[in-house]
Amino acid sequence: MSTISDIDVVDLRFPTSKSLDGSDAMNPDPDYSAAYLIVRTTDDTADAPDSGHGFVFTIGRGNDIQTEAIRVIAQTIKGREVEPILEDMGSFWRELVHDSQMRWLGPEKGVSHMAIGAVVNAMWDLKAKRAGMPLWELLGTMSAEDLLDLVDLRYLSDFMTREDALAILKRGEEGRAERIQYLKDHGYMAYTTSPGWLGYSDEKLARLCREAIADGFEQIKLKVGADRADDIRRLSIAREICGEGFPIAIDANQRWDVAEAISWINDLAKFDLRWVEEPTSPDDVLGHAAIQQGISPTPVATGEHCQNRILFKQFLQADALRVMQIDASRVAGVNENIVNLLLAAHAGVPVCPHAGGVGLCELVQHMSMFDFVAVSGTMEGRCIEFVDHLHEHFVTPTDVHAGRYWAPAAPGSGAEILPTTLHDFAFPFGPEWSDTPEGRAAIAATPAGRAAAK
Repeated sequence: MSTISDIDVVDLRFPTSKSLDGSDAMNPDPDYSAAYLIVRTTDDTADAPDSGHGFVFTIGRGNDIQTEAIRVIAQTIKGREVEPILEDMGSFWRELVHDSQMRWLGPEKGVSHMAIGAVVNAMWDLKAKRAGMPLWELLGTMSAEDLLDLVDLRYLSDFMTREDALAILKRGEEGRAERIQYLKDHGYMAYTTSPGWLGYSDEKLARLCREAIADGFEQIKLKVGADRADDIRRLSIAREICGEGFPIAIDANQRWDVAEAISWINDLAKFDLRWVEEPTSPDDVLGHAAIQQGISPTPVATGEHCQNRILFKQFLQADALRVMQIDASRVAGVNENIVNLLLAAHAGVPVCPHAGGVGLCELVQHMSMFDFVAVSGTMEGRCIEFVDHLHEHFVTPTDVHAGRYWAPAAPGSGAEILPTTLHDFAFPFGPEWSDTPEGRAAIAATPAGRAAAK
């Protein structure tokens, strides 16, 4: 029997604003960051303790708030026996999400909900490591009944009942061994956002489009929304290089009001858009529905900021999205994303996850691969976002080549970051930050820094 012996939480930040990697119309200077959790365990029969890893992705300031929320929630499981948690991950999820005092901060949204997701995902990482399997395969080989026990379908029965969900999972049991082998042999389609950051020059955009095609990618995505004329010019460059029929998606990152979105997107429709992503506020279901009606047949894609399964249900009910974009760290972890995949399958809507952030590629690939193996049973119309930044900091980085994600074989979820990175990029005391203006200001604001100033 083992226990949770220690909880480590790190405010981890990367200075990506220096190169404008990740820049878009709403986020011009992001520093890709992770509020990072390590759950350490001890086992009387083992030679060494083992650990589970999880995180929430942010883009800089505020990462300390997210880090503290994770610490508060994770401390509640310190000292507990590990095996009962891992044996009933559905009950563990409900215990954290239904905590009455934490729930008051949401309920089921925002910083506290995402912090729960980091704790839940860390335990899934540990469970998969102990099973000696990558997370996608662990989930993909569970029975329909065991998968259903993981999820909370409350508030969803007016759209998808428990019987509906079980039927989807039962169908997913048929032929999954063949799909597992197909996935291992052929991988899963990736698309790249790397050419399209809004802060890049036209020359860099053109060069990166050519490189994306040479690297085997069959779809790219461009950020839009700052200036209509600039968007037309940049899309003209991308379309000329990529050629007619090559899928090009665009992402407005919540930039527009509804009428403005419809007008702007229709001006860009001549470029044959694969989809338009987050055209307005991520909470505005009816606004997205109006935009979808006003720009059809161009599909609306959204979900990276969708805060829970209830909002996803409403988007689907209202025909407000035609491409679902789940995020690995926005909702309360693996369990809730299983529900989101079930909702999409029930609605017949493809899932193309968001992965534009540190570690999100490593995590969300498991959910798409699980979806193919055990839920939707198809890759048609589906792909996973890939951004070629910061993978070198992970113990088991994504394997993306020839335009495809190749199925991870290493046990776990892929969330584990190298110890040297945790040391060097910890904010503000890590050596990558301590001698920068941001780091010095943060250090000066600590109790020790204030005392030294006196």
